[in-house]
Amino acid sequence: MATLLLRLAAPMQSWGGESKFETRRTMPYPTKSGVTGMLAAALGYSRDHSLDELTALRFGVRVDREGELMRDYHTVQAEKPYITERYYLADAVFLAGLEGERRQLEELETALRSPVYPLYLGRRSCPPTMPLVLGIRDKELLAALNEEPWLLSEWRRERACNNGENALRIIVDDENSSSTIRDVPLSFSKTHREHGWRGVRDCGYVEMKGENDEADETETQHDPFDELR
Repeated sequence: MATLLLRLAAPMQSWGGESKFETRRTMPYPTKSGVTGMLAAALGYSRDHSLDELTALRFGVRVDREGELMRDYHTVQAEKPYITERYYLADAVFLAGLEGERRQLEELETALRSPVYPLYLGRRSCPPTMPLVLGIRDKELLAALNEEPWLLSEWRRERACNNGENALRIIVDDENSSSTIRDVPLSFSKTHREHGWRGVRDCGYVEMKGENDEADETETQHDPFDELR
């Protein structure tokens, strides 16, 4: 088995869970449904295409930066005006992993680097910053998530360490877990969207360290284009 690693970062992202009607909430980390949708878009799947091969991949996430929860308040003008609330994660960074056979992962990596349809992080208004694809690691999922270097820029790492924010949460698929969430896409059809349940295991936290404990942490170290490289 091997693991394809993705960096999911953007000014805004939103990962819908049990959202209904006028309130569109976000999960605190990427969903399997959202990432599967991104893979399907990269491959050029139609909404009625089978998702079985994609949902069979074991999925996991490491929370490198939680971000800030933000609410977007809308007044929609229809026959009768009504209010909607949409929630986003601002300035969040996640490491996502997909475990499977290397051949399939190589096909997905190629598609993500040259996608058929535009890619976004949960909603169309949330395109990812680069790099998105980090490559394939010849490791099982949990090992890959534990061992991959911290995805934050140096000045952010040092600040997070000083603030005690260097313990990164990891959540992975686990069919034997009693904790379940309903975010496995069975169909993206416009007429019959359907999601199933998956078991998840919260693996706790992996502690990260800053690369330079003596670094000057003034704002002058910040390069605003770091996240785009």
